[in-house]
Formats: sequence, structure tokens, C-alpha cells
Amino acid sequence: MKGIVFNLLEECVRAAHGDNAWDALLDAAELDGAYTSLGSYPDDHLGRLVAAAASVQGVPENEILRWFGRGAIPRLAEKYPAFFRPHDSTLPFLLTLNKIIHAEVRKLYPGAQVPVFEFETRPNQELVVEYRSSRGLCALAVGMIEGAARQFGEQVTLSHPRCRQQGEDACIFHVTFAPSVG
Repeated sequence: MKGIVFNLLEECVRAAHGDNAWDALLDAAELDGAYTSLGSYPDDHLGRLVAAAASVQGVPENEILRWFGRGAIPRLAEKYPAFFRPHDSTLPFLLTLNKIIHAEVRKLYPGAQVPVFEFETRPNQELVVEYRSSRGLCALAVGMIEGAARQFGEQVTLSHPRCRQQGEDACIFHVTFAPSVG
């Protein structure tokens, strides 16, 4: 897993819980935390950090991943505004994941293993998303969709009727977007 993921997690943890929280999380996960954005690190490092955070917070690991996904998006928008700027809503932004965003991610971070998404657009701002990844971080993907909706000032309704964690071959999300009220 590329170091940028760990850098984003560190930023989210420090912003939400203070600088000492990141160091405490690293200690709990028994990791040294020297992550460079271009470096590659074992996937289990993220798993250990998530497990430690879940234990400290008393919530399921998938909730930590979802929280992280929501928090990562504004940081990604700040670091890579060119990915967000061309879009005025979440739906067209998400449709660029495979061909534009992940293609650029592979250029910026050689060796990055990104998930693959398939999309089916439906009427009334509904999107069916098929998520495939050997890492099975569907909760992170859900959080990122929610974070993207916030970034574009929209509300999102999301269901997850099929999940790899329940033995399915892929995760399926049904996503509907609406402008935020107020």
C-alpha cells in the first residue's frame, strides 16, 4: 500500500484527535510510522492501525475505515484540486475514478494497486457501483463516496446490498445524490 494512504490517515487522526493521538495509535499498532508518500508498505500496517483505532474508540473496524474515507476526501481535494475542479457534482467526479484519477495515481505513485470500479448510471441521480479490490476495503470506498458528496455539497443515500466480506465476488453499492439542504 502506498504511503500516501498512511499520510492521509495521519492527517485525519491528528486533525480529529490531536498530535499525540497519532503517536499513541502507532504505539498501539506496534508500528514506527515512518511513511513517505511514495513508499510502499505492507497492507497489514493499515489493518493494524485500523484495528488499534477501533479498539481505542470502541467501534467496528469498518466504521474507522468509513470515517477515514470521509476525512480523506477534503485532504485529497486540497492536494489534487485538478481531480475535483472540473466537476460540479459527485456523480461525474466518481465516473472519472478508473480512467482519469486512478490512471494519474499510477503515474504519481508507481506500483500503486488501485481498486477497480464499474458504474451503472440510473435515472434520478442514482449510481450503481461495483467495487473490486483484493484488499476488500469497501468501507473505505463507502466513506470516500460520502466524503466526495460532502465535498460537492450534496447529500448521499447509500446501500451496500452485496459485499465481498459476506462471500460475494464483489461489493455493490447503490448511491443516490441530492443537493444539501440549507
